[in-house]
Amino acid sequence: MFAPRGARRAERVFAYGAALGIFSDLLVGDPRRGHPVAGFGRAAGAVERVLWRDDRGRGALHTAVCAGGAAALGALAARAVRHSPTASVALTAAATWAVVGGTSLGREARAVGSALEAGDVELARELLPRLCGRDPEGLDADGIARGVVESVAENTSDAVVGALVWGAAAGVPGLLAFRAVNTLDAMVGHKSPRYRRFGWASARLDDVAGWPGARLTGALAVLTGGRPRDAVRAWRSDAERHPSPNAGVVEASFAGALGVRLGGTLSYAGRVEHRPVLNERGRPVHVRDVERAVRLSRRVSLSALGVCVGARLLWGRR
Repeated sequence: MFAPRGARRAERVFAYGAALGIFSDLLVGDPRRGHPVAGFGRAAGAVERVLWRDDRGRGALHTAVCAGGAAALGALAARAVRHSPTASVALTAAATWAVVGGTSLGREARAVGSALEAGDVELARELLPRLCGRDPEGLDADGIARGVVESVAENTSDAVVGALVWGAAAGVPGLLAFRAVNTLDAMVGHKSPRYRRFGWASARLDDVAGWPGARLTGALAVLTGGRPRDAVRAWRSDAERHPSPNAGVVEASFAGALGVRLGGTLSYAGRVEHRPVLNERGRPVHVRDVERAVRLSRRVSLSALGVCVGARLLWGRR
């Protein structure tokens, strides 16, 4: 049974638009100023100032307003251009470019790696917070490199693959809603005294939204990382021990694919966390592994584009 002509056109719109968006990101990356995600963050912050209470219900309302608003905006925009295939492709491309961040992720990781290769550990410590929230002061060069590799692994799922999965499932509304949920989690989904209750809904929704993208990221790391057996073994033995149901999958699979150990004791804003070691058979992370992680991230991201576009086209033919 085949889909009607309009449905098949929608599948092609996503295929062309997602590809254009990903390759636009590869060519130009994120703008230094005026990024749409930053605009959403400011809007979400304004809503938070109105709604904040130390209460889960208020936090759920904040999540619904912000994430629901992003999805509704995407749906209205898609509806406005639905009669023009060219405009629909352009909208999908723009939305994809706005929500993915693979090029910027690689750029920031390589900046830290370059500082480490030059022996400038202090500069690397200054740059690390652009990638992750851990405290860099007590880290040596290899410790900083490990933080970069872990961040590259997790953000490959959050900044690229997860967005493509939801774009394939729900078009422009799915793209914008996923990025909104992920941004809200970064803003309020942590366990500080202010957000332990208020950010609960954002954190749980991010876990749900990130679930399929994390598993696809892990599978593609297995297939493209060069060490499939090690990646599968690390995923199966260590992922569930990680406190995050999604980060554990991608970090364990990247660890196995790269042949390194990740996890262990971390420090976030003075709070020490003792996390399980991922891929204990691997060697410690070295500075050269930053570039290897970035290249693996790129392979996974491009493979995810192929998988999501192919799945959308095949589904459209049913």
